[in-house]
Amino acid sequence: MDGREGSAGQPGPAERSHRSSVSSVGARAADVLVYLADDTVVPLAMENLPSLSAHELHRAVREVLQLPDVAVEAFALWLVSPLLEVQLKPKHQPYKLGRQWPELLLRFTDAPDDDVAMDEPSLQFRRNVFFPKRRELQIQDEEVLRLLYEEAKGNVLTVRYPCDPEDCEALGALVCRVQLGPYQPGQPAACTLREKLDSFLPAHLCKRGHGLFAALRGRGAKAGPGEQGLLHAYRQVKEAGGSEHEAALSTHYRAYLLRCHELPFYGCAFFHGEIDKPAQGFLHRSGRKAVTVAINLEGVHVIDHREKHVLLGLRFQELSWDHTSPEEEEPVLWLEFDGDSEGTPVNKLLRIYSKQAELMSSLIEYCIELSQVAEPIAPQDSATGPRSAPGSLPPPSQRPKLRRQSSVVCSRIQHLSTIDYVEDGQGIKRVKPKRSTSFFSRQLSMGQGSYTVVQPADSGEQESG
Repeated sequence: MDGREGSAGQPGPAERSHRSSVSSVGARAADVLVYLADDTVVPLAMENLPSLSAHELHRAVREVLQLPDVAVEAFALWLVSPLLEVQLKPKHQPYKLGRQWPELLLRFTDAPDDDVAMDEPSLQFRRNVFFPKRRELQIQDEEVLRLLYEEAKGNVLTVRYPCDPEDCEALGALVCRVQLGPYQPGQPAACTLREKLDSFLPAHLCKRGHGLFAALRGRGAKAGPGEQGLLHAYRQVKEAGGSEHEAALSTHYRAYLLRCHELPFYGCAFFHGEIDKPAQGFLHRSGRKAVTVAINLEGVHVIDHREKHVLLGLRFQELSWDHTSPEEEEPVLWLEFDGDSEGTPVNKLLRIYSKQAELMSSLIEYCIELSQVAEPIAPQDSATGPRSAPGSLPPPSQRPKLRRQSSVVCSRIQHLSTIDYVEDGQGIKRVKPKRSTSFFSRQLSMGQGSYTVVQPADSGEQESG
C-alpha cells in the first residue's frame, strides 16, 4: 500500500493479545470483527469478504457507530498484530492482506519463523497517521472525540507516548473525571481508584505508599508521589459551563487531546529499530540499544525502548535523511542533524538498524510532501525561526541546534553514538570515526517521490508500510 494512505510500524509493549478479526469465511459471507481503541468490538456480517475493500469496511463501521463525515479522514483501518502494524489504504482488501501477512512479517520484521507462522492480525479502527492535529480542534462530535481520547489514553498508559510525571498526573486526572465524575471528597466512586490506579497512570507511577484513598478520606496515611500528584490534579479539573453530561464529557475529551497535542510524537506511526550504544569502559565495549522510531506529520523521534524517554527529536526543518539496504548488511535509516563536538559545530549522523528502514524513509518523505501542500513555502526574505513553514530548509550551517533538557520528551544527544563531521573549507572531514556515508540530498526541501514500499508476491497491488 502506498504511504499516502498507509503506514506500518511496531506495536507497543502492551498491545492487545493475539486475536483474529475474521470469525468465519465462506464463499459469500463472513463475520468480521473490527476492534475500537477501547477494545470494544464492532461485528459486521459482510458479503464477499475476499474482494471487500478497506473503504467499504470503513464505511460499514461508520454506519454502525453513526459517525459524522469527519471520521472518513480522522480514522483508518489498520491490520495489527504483536509483530507488525499496517495502516490500510482505502482500495486495499483486508482479507487478502491478511493472507499475505507472513510475507510482510518476513520482509519487515526479525521475528522467528515459528512466531511468523503463528501470528495473525486483527482489524482495528484507529486514528489516521495523516490526520493533522489542527483538524482535531475543529471536531464537535462526542463519539469521534471519545475514540480519539481512548486511543491517546492507551498510548499514554502503555508509555508509547512518554510523558513527564506532571503530564501523566494531569492526563490521569482527566481520566478520573471522565470515569468517576467531578471530584468530591470522600465520594464512594473514589474507592475504586486504589485497585485501578493503573487505569489512570502508567505502571511506573503506580507505586503506592499507603494508598491514595487513605488521603482522600482525610486519614494520616501517606500516598505515593504519583498518587498524591494525581489526587491534586483531580481536584483541579475545571468543570465545563452548563450541566449537560454530554457537553461536559466532550469538554474533557478535548482537554485530554489538547494536552496530548503538546507531545511532539502525538499521532505517530511507530517502528522498531536499534542504535549503537556509545563506547564505555576501558575496553570501549559497546553494543546496541532497542529503540522505537515515531514519525508523524511534524518530525521524527527516536525513543529509548527500555527507559521510555526521547533520545533524539527532530522536526523536518532540522534533518536530512536516507536509507541504505546493502545485500550483505542490515538495512539502515540514516538521520543527519547539526550539533557540536566539544564546542565545534559538526554534522551528526545517527544510524538506525531496522528492517523497516525503507518504510520509515518513505513515510518521512510523504509527510514532508503533505506539509508542503498544507503550508506553502515561506518567502526567502521572511524572518522566521526554527518553526517556519516547512517548505524550505536552511543551509546546514543555519539549521537549529538541538537542546538537551531534563524532560522525557527532549533530546539526549549524550546517549547517542553518532558519526561526526565538520566542514573545512571546501571539504568535509571526519571528527572522530571514519566516514561511512555521503551527505544526503534528501531533505525537507525536496518534494518528489512516492511512498510505495511493499509489493506482495501474489498480488499486483502495492502494500504499505
